[in-house]
Amino acid sequence: MLDHSAKTDTAAPKVSFVSLGCPKALVDSERIITRLRAEGYELTREHAGSDLVIVNTCGFLDSAKAESLGAIGKALKENGKVIVTGCMGAEPDSISSSYPKVLAITGPQAYESVVEAVHRALPPQHDPFLDLVPPEGIKLTPRHFAYLKISEGCNNRCSFCIIPRLRGDLVSRPAADVLREAEKLVAAGVKELLVISQDTSAYGLDIKYAASPWRGRELRAKFIDLARALGELGVWVRLHYVYPYPHVDEVIPLMTERKVLPYLDIPFQHAAPDVLKRMRRPAAQEKTLERIARWRDICPDLTLRSTFIVGFPGETEQDFELLLQWLEEASLDRVGCFKYEPVRGAAANELAAALPDEVKDGRWHRFMQAQQKISTRRLKRKVGIRQQVIIDETGPTVAKGRSMADAPEIDGAVYVASRRPLRVGEIATVKIERADEYDLHGTAVGF
Repeated sequence: MLDHSAKTDTAAPKVSFVSLGCPKALVDSERIITRLRAEGYELTREHAGSDLVIVNTCGFLDSAKAESLGAIGKALKENGKVIVTGCMGAEPDSISSSYPKVLAITGPQAYESVVEAVHRALPPQHDPFLDLVPPEGIKLTPRHFAYLKISEGCNNRCSFCIIPRLRGDLVSRPAADVLREAEKLVAAGVKELLVISQDTSAYGLDIKYAASPWRGRELRAKFIDLARALGELGVWVRLHYVYPYPHVDEVIPLMTERKVLPYLDIPFQHAAPDVLKRMRRPAAQEKTLERIARWRDICPDLTLRSTFIVGFPGETEQDFELLLQWLEEASLDRVGCFKYEPVRGAAANELAAALPDEVKDGRWHRFMQAQQKISTRRLKRKVGIRQQVIIDETGPTVAKGRSMADAPEIDGAVYVASRRPLRVGEIATVKIERADEYDLHGTAVGF
């Protein structure tokens, strides 16, 4: 029997971690944390008492940069030793000019640089008896769902976006690597995989859709092939950030067969041709309304979510009215709307004069009022039918979950009454009894 009594009493070095921004940044945080835990570092939630703090920043909008700078300042005040990474780290001068005392600044996806900076400031004290990391790595999401990032960067050059400058051009992961990670997550109890990237439907373009070996066959790094293979794992597969290129049509039959969830997250951003042209949006020339109608013919319960920008430079009242008209015709299920914010370095800032804030505010409110009516109308159609619901939170009499139509944190919820306590991660059959503007309410009728 092994004797661990001789083990050093030196406490494991403690690192506090702040993760800001989108799910793609969250995956970056998970990878850094997994590496640090494997090297014996202890992760804590409190800056005070930690040996150092890592802040994973977001640098897409000025408001996000302000939040990131605030988090860095808070960490310096409460701890004093801070390493900065993430999108804002791609422009280090914007951080060091405000906070010259940060220990190191690295850009997005710079996992090795972050770990090296931690090593310099806080050498590891690895303990092979205690530092066990699960095969799927450390996750910052609940156990029953996980984000699966299939690529980094983006080849598009949308005029309002600086992501390619921050994260580079498209770099796709081999399909077999993605599937191996997915298998580990499923083996660890994950019931829902949320597929993310900057441009999911462009997956594999940069590597010419090269094949890699998986389960005794060659699997191409192609959007439809990856979706079909993920559909073999027996869990919910949800597709995010899907630009509507023509080949996206191929995935709709998989949704009808429930190989992947009947859910598409497509960032349309606008509908007016002049605005889309100034935005430099890919696939803007597609007859989108006709395609949406065709998708719904093939898969009637398809859920479509999207995001839009109002108040883009040069947007006229006619452009905005066209957007509202398109929104009514498209009848999207879930929609987010943002007021245009100038991003330092984005080409959009030079296209036309900025619209007054009161115009942007007014259009945002009109847009949201219009979409609320659409959302309410579409949700009422679900009253009286049965839905599969994955449980996120439990309560004494009512649990909170999500249907196949709801992604975590960005969409609505289903509130479920049940005769017996439901478990987090459980998928229950729920009869929908009523709907409000964004959520559904029902009773569990099967488990």
